[in-house]
This record gives sequence, C-alpha cells and structure tokens, in this order.
Amino acid sequence: MTPAARLSAAIEVLGDIEARRRPAADALKDWGLSHRFAGSKDRAAIASLVYDSLRRKASAGWIVGETTPRAVVLGMLRLQRDLSVDAIARLCSGERFAPEPLSDEEWTRLEAAELSGAPAHVAGDFPDWIEPSLQRLLGGDLVPEMQALSTRAPLDLRVNTLKVSSRDEAHDALPHLGAVETPLSPLGLRIAPSEDGRGPAVQAEPEFLKGWIEIQDEGSQLAALLSAVKPGEQVVDLCAGGGGKTLALAAMMENQGQIYPTDNDARRLAPIHDRLTRAGVRNVQVRTPRAKADAVSDLDGRIDCVLVDAPCTGVGTWRRNPDAKWRLRPGSLETRLKEQAAVLDRAAALVKPGGRIVYITCSVLPEENDDALSVLMERNPAFSPVPVDEVLKQAGFAHLKDRARPTAHGLQLTPLTTGTDGFYIAVLRRKA
Repeated sequence: MTPAARLSAAIEVLGDIEARRRPAADALKDWGLSHRFAGSKDRAAIASLVYDSLRRKASAGWIVGETTPRAVVLGMLRLQRDLSVDAIARLCSGERFAPEPLSDEEWTRLEAAELSGAPAHVAGDFPDWIEPSLQRLLGGDLVPEMQALSTRAPLDLRVNTLKVSSRDEAHDALPHLGAVETPLSPLGLRIAPSEDGRGPAVQAEPEFLKGWIEIQDEGSQLAALLSAVKPGEQVVDLCAGGGGKTLALAAMMENQGQIYPTDNDARRLAPIHDRLTRAGVRNVQVRTPRAKADAVSDLDGRIDCVLVDAPCTGVGTWRRNPDAKWRLRPGSLETRLKEQAAVLDRAAALVKPGGRIVYITCSVLPEENDDALSVLMERNPAFSPVPVDEVLKQAGFAHLKDRARPTAHGLQLTPLTTGTDGFYIAVLRRKA
C-alpha cells in the first residue's frame, strides 16, 4: 500500500470507531480481515496513524475547524508528525486510493496550525467534563501534563531477579533491542517507541521465554517496589489480573513467605499460571474465585500487606490506550468509585493489626485516589495514611519525591514528571 492509501484506510477506520463507538483495536482488526491484501507493515502503519490521530483528536480537529475523521487525521499529521502542508497535500492527491485534495480552507488552517486561544481540554486533548477533576490535581500544569499523556509510550521491561543476577546482565543479553536503563526503577529497561509504532517482538526473545524479563511499565514497577514487601511476609494481591505485580512482589520476597493473588474475574487470572512457571516463582498460591464464594475469606486478619491495584478509569494509561479517553463517560467514573469502595473494604478485613494496604491506580483523578482513601478511613478509622517520606524511605526511594507529585495521602506519577504512566500509590497502615 502507498502512504496515501494507508492514510485513506486510517480515515476509514476512524469513521468506523466514531460511528460504532468501539475500541480502536476491534475496528483495526475488522479492517484487516476485510482487506487481506494489506501486509503486516501496512496494518502497523495504519494502526499508528489511527492511534496518533486519537491522541490528538481534539487539538487536530481544532486547527482544521472540523471534527470529522479526515480533519482529525490531517490535523494530526501537522501537529503530531510535524509534516509541512506541502507534504500533506502530496498525500492528499485525490488519485487512486488517496484522500481527496486539500480544500483552500484546510490548506489555510493547516498552514497556521493555530492552537492559541484553544480551551484547556482542546490543547490537552482530553474530554472536557473531567477538567475540574484534573484541575484539582494538576493546577497550572494541566495542559502540559495532559499533552505528555497524549504522547507515545515507551516499552518498559522489568528484570526478574529470580532468574538473572542483575539488570546489566539482562541488558547485555539484549543489545539488538536498543534498550536503556530506566531512570527511576533499578530493575527496568526501556525501549523507545518506533516511528511506525511497531514494537519489537519481546515475547519471542529467548530471554523472555526463560523468564529473565517481563513487560511492565516503570510506574508499575515502582508501585510494587514502594510496597516494601519483605521475605517471609504474608501478602494478598487482591486485584491481581494477569499477575504482573504478583511476579514483581515474588522477586522482592526472594520466593520466601506467601503471596495469594486473586481477582473477581477468574478469566483475568488465567495467564498467571504460565507466567509464574516461566518466572521461577515458588511462593504463590493462586486463589481463583468459584461462583460467588470469597476466595480469601480464610485469610481475614492475617495479612501483612494487601496490594490493591484497584479498578479505575485508566486515565493514566491514555498514552497506550488513546481511544479509551474518548469513550470515558461520567457513569464510568461512578461505577469505578463503587468498585473501589468495595475492594478497599475487602482489603481492610484482610489486614492484620499493624499491617498495611498498598493502594494503586493507573489514574490521575483525585476522586479515584485520595478521595477514595478518605472515604475508607471515614468508614474505618483503624487505618491512617503512612507519610510519603516514610514510604519512600522504607523502599529506598527518597529521591523519588523530587520527581513525583505528593498528594494528601500518597504519590502521583505522571508522564511529564516521572516519564511513566499515570500511577497513584498510597500506603495505609492499620493500628496495631
């Protein structure tokens, strides 16, 4: 396919996403199935155009003066990919499979690429209804913070210390990936996003298959490290999902003590078993829920640390899932808040006196973070927040305070300040 034909395909896919309000991955898959002549490089290039357009949907539409899929793609080429108007015009020739030529209005607007005077939600590319929430946390940094959340994310790896002695050893075994050490996590390697949006096939690497590395954002690595779990402790990973943080905790605990990963959705837990085997983990008992039975009821009041990677809106992952931000609705936030309250109450029952809850979200909305913990502590005064300085000191990360954003009860990581996804981490301690 020619670059112009790929552009037309991206406009078509964006139209399908808008018309059917569906995830971008589903629309791209359907397009590929109905256009089997498109090779893997073509599909990757089209996906990259689609995701970049969704990252800059509001600002791209603003400079062109329309919100149609065509306008968004044209605006993205100017803002995100920094193409000249002449270069965009060459792609839009109107020839076979190419988009129609630029109108005089489109040419003029693309030439100006004017965002001055644009409201914050346009300049920052986010839904306007969450601006008050974001403003509470970000204040005057709102637009630059949200612009950082609209960039492409790198691919981060975590080195598994149960299988390999050091980050350097893993790094030296993977020179062809061009990875560099992550600046904050001592276990991380980072691969910069490629121009075409295609990442390396890490899961086919021998080092991955041997369990030396796992794919995990540096922010998620830091969240696990800040739990400060120790060998010999009893730990519950209450919303374990596929087990990424369980694997990180097992390595921190050196396979000593016990971790009980569970999740309300048994399907989400399914991948954890193969991952545990590959990673060489031996101190984990997976608790798969059966029907409506509580899988960890026998552990109430016995646990040193309950990790709550809470269900949330996922605002902090918008670099990786840019289509999700345009599907987010106020009702989604209300649902997540109810789920968070329920899982926090469950965590509170598990913690023994003197134990702790490590609360994590991939969100930057205060309602899902500090506010959720305030509500829990009102219901259960036995819990109080551990000061951020103490959390960082215990985990050996005192320097992180200079990079992350302290909040009332915890710490907020963001792409702008820490180069990670938007993770919130807080620790609550139960009175002894």
